[in-house]
Amino acid sequence: MKNQSRAKPLLLALLSGFVLSGCGRHAASSYQGYLEGDFVYVASPLAGQLETLSIFKGARVAVGAPLFTLEHASELAALRQAADQLSSTQARLDDFKKGLRPSELAAIEARLAQARAAAELARLELDRQDALFKSRTISASDYDRARLTYEQAARAADDLAAQLDTARLGSRPDVIAAAEADMRAATAAKAKADWSVTQKSQSSPCAALVYDTLYRQGEFVAAGNPVVSLLPPENIKVRFFVHESAFVALKAGASVRVAIDGRPALDARISYLSPQPEFTPPVLYNRDNRSKLVFMVEAVFTDANAARDLHPGQPVDVTPAN
Repeated sequence: MKNQSRAKPLLLALLSGFVLSGCGRHAASSYQGYLEGDFVYVASPLAGQLETLSIFKGARVAVGAPLFTLEHASELAALRQAADQLSSTQARLDDFKKGLRPSELAAIEARLAQARAAAELARLELDRQDALFKSRTISASDYDRARLTYEQAARAADDLAAQLDTARLGSRPDVIAAAEADMRAATAAKAKADWSVTQKSQSSPCAALVYDTLYRQGEFVAAGNPVVSLLPPENIKVRFFVHESAFVALKAGASVRVAIDGRPALDARISYLSPQPEFTPPVLYNRDNRSKLVFMVEAVFTDANAARDLHPGQPVDVTPAN
């Protein structure tokens, strides 16, 4: 009986120790992880030989800094052709709207003045012939000849006046509308040529680290293939793995502290919680976690500039902020 009474307290102590040790494994004070980067790949939508590489791997570039230029002789020739075509179309449209040249208008005006003078002379002759015809001095045929001469001269003057009005108006509305359509097409062709030339030279869309250059000068780059990969500091994030028992306590937006060897701890906030569990973390090899169910969690740094000199792949330890 004495032995049994001594064994009970010892058994209880052992059981409590196992329970505490089990709880300690699932409620870790920190989580292992590493730094990850979302890279910005800069490419041209057009193919060509890499003519100029303006940056080098490891450099830091500002927004709008030139990165690279592809050979663009063909695009420049197409741009010059489109510009000349646009100028030609614009001149033709302006000419249609203006009508005849001043010298041509002056010639029509002179002919009109001459026709009006002839019509006035014919009218005076008709008046004389009319008086003579009423006094029966001339025959009816002579009077008819004078009347028809006047009518012919008057119609000739009216015809020249209409021609002068038409010459001042320019071309017909349908012709001008067709010329305006040609103008719009030429403008669109010029804009497309400008775009093609612009796309052969790419600049940095953000302030970033030049993480890698994927081609060398002289190499041919296919359309859409990245030439430079950039890593903005705000795209550096923390990826760590949490046991299922602790995962339920984490919320998006919650603050965490990130410890990195050789640097002060940095503040971050949880930006993503994976909906899919993992049985073996991809970069964690400790024996205790190898067969445990874990969830991936991502966090972004509160101050992006603080992550400026960090590198993807660096191991970190993450602890929830109090």
